[in-house]
Amino acid sequence: MAKIAINIATGSLQQEEIIVGIDLGTTNSLVAIIHPETKQAVALKEHDSSSMVPSVIYFDGQSNVTVGDEAKKKLISSPERTIFSAKRLMGKSYNDIRNRSAAFSYKIIDDNAESLVKVQVGDKFYSPVDLSSYILKELKHRAEHILKTPVNKAVITVPAYFNDAQRQATRDAGKLAGLDVLRIINEPTAASLAYGIGISREENKVIAVYDLGGGTFDISILRIAGGIFEVLSTNGDTYLGGDDIDQAIVEHWKKELGISTEKIAAEPSLNQALRLAAESAKKQLSVTDSYETTLEDYELKISLAQFNTLIQPLIDTTIRSCKSALKDADLKASEIEAVVMVGGSTRVPLVKKAVGEFFGREVNDTVNPDEVVALGAAIQADILAGNNKEFLLIDITPLSLGIETAGGLMDVLIPRNTKIPAKASRQYTTQVDAQSGMRISVFQGERDLVEHNRKLAEFNLSGIPGMPAGLPKVEVGFLINADGILTVSARELRSGVAQSIEVKPQYGLTDSDVEKMLLESITHAKDDIAARALAEAKTEGEQLLKTTERFLQKNAELLTKDELLQTASAMQALQLSITMNDKDLIQKKTEELNEISRPYAERIMDEAVAGAMKGKNV
Repeated sequence: MAKIAINIATGSLQQEEIIVGIDLGTTNSLVAIIHPETKQAVALKEHDSSSMVPSVIYFDGQSNVTVGDEAKKKLISSPERTIFSAKRLMGKSYNDIRNRSAAFSYKIIDDNAESLVKVQVGDKFYSPVDLSSYILKELKHRAEHILKTPVNKAVITVPAYFNDAQRQATRDAGKLAGLDVLRIINEPTAASLAYGIGISREENKVIAVYDLGGGTFDISILRIAGGIFEVLSTNGDTYLGGDDIDQAIVEHWKKELGISTEKIAAEPSLNQALRLAAESAKKQLSVTDSYETTLEDYELKISLAQFNTLIQPLIDTTIRSCKSALKDADLKASEIEAVVMVGGSTRVPLVKKAVGEFFGREVNDTVNPDEVVALGAAIQADILAGNNKEFLLIDITPLSLGIETAGGLMDVLIPRNTKIPAKASRQYTTQVDAQSGMRISVFQGERDLVEHNRKLAEFNLSGIPGMPAGLPKVEVGFLINADGILTVSARELRSGVAQSIEVKPQYGLTDSDVEKMLLESITHAKDDIAARALAEAKTEGEQLLKTTERFLQKNAELLTKDELLQTASAMQALQLSITMNDKDLIQKKTEELNEISRPYAERIMDEAVAGAMKGKNV
């Protein structure tokens, strides 16, 4: 029996469930749909309010969550409890962002490790997936409130340069928010769709998409042919955007008014207030020649000429990226047939002028640059819903494919809805010293624990040379050919030991099996992600205990009695927490052991280096 939804607002019958397009942005996020009557893409907003939801999350003392404009107000009053730019943390390890951690006013756990970064607010620990899921949940609620109908399916956009881990993290965030993520698409692809470029199957074009958002800049060169979008090259800077334009104004005011770095460090709220004033100045200077306001005892002023001088180096950096992207694509600027502008910062007149001059053509900026990506995602959603028959849909994988990792977790290498043929690979390592073999178990499904998914195949990679845990590098590769046949290979990169297995097409699942597995993944999303987080916390805690134990065996005589006692106590507490199945407690005890061991580990390392250098000329 077919389900028919009724739109309560209009009383009209909806034959198809609504699929929304979501732009999950660094600074702002928004949701769009194809209007049922006009058939045009529209960003959802209430009355005269903005379509944009600031990508800001505030946690009060009871861990209640607020997202959007209300959360943004807390940037000044409670900076340590207010999370912004969570997208910058997606799929990142501690090492990836440790040099940038000072830019965040909240606590990022600064551990020299390769595991995913965590944010600490009070005694709670949140992953970037958790944080992004709160933003997506807010967008889902907002869409449901405006449309007066349930919203469970979405297309979500990501930057073209996002790697597999970052795309998977975005999918996980959608799942945790209660959304079935039908497709993750590249932001430049979405932007070109919003301009109608690439919708006709006859179209054959090479275009540039210049995206200067709040926190990131990227330039993508796309070839569009027969409804297929191919990213020829992408370049940019994940730490350059409107935020940096704002910061240039802040630095100008600090210098002009003699506000010291020490004063800013002592008053985080002053820095946030200056940042918000700078944002207002940037917006006003797009339409007027000057800006002035008062903040506490300070008179803040800036002219358009001063502003242009301040931001010229930032614009020059983006143009250098454009040159690099063209070089990588082996194209000249004159061969680009259209330039699409994306991101609120492209409203700055000097940016438009510089980009137009570089490419030697007028830029496309008639669609709201803040909304263009979400509108394109809505068009893609409409295509997936089968409402646009002109568009070519490639064969796709019906369910995610991955392998089992420590803690019985499913590590997805090829997400569902990936177009085929497709290939993906990822590196893994051993957990035990002198481990000579590794079992590769291949699974299909959307749940976070492999026990809930379907096992497709299993084989052993044996003959790994005896090495300390963590040293071997085993690359596992998945390749699906055009017939849907999956080949899984494993290779230890240092020794060259290799093994592979072939898995048959479609894996014997009926459409109803696939539907059931998808439904279960959404129904159990919250439990699954909690189970994954707990398993990851346990694995991380156990690894730290092993590492600390090995370190103590080698260096115990170099530690003070007090250090030994503190370490033993912290290890015991961590060991106990692992048995208690409380993720936050395990992470807290892991962090406490790290805090105790880090100073003496660094001291012993420094002494060892100093000893090795004695008598040597450097």
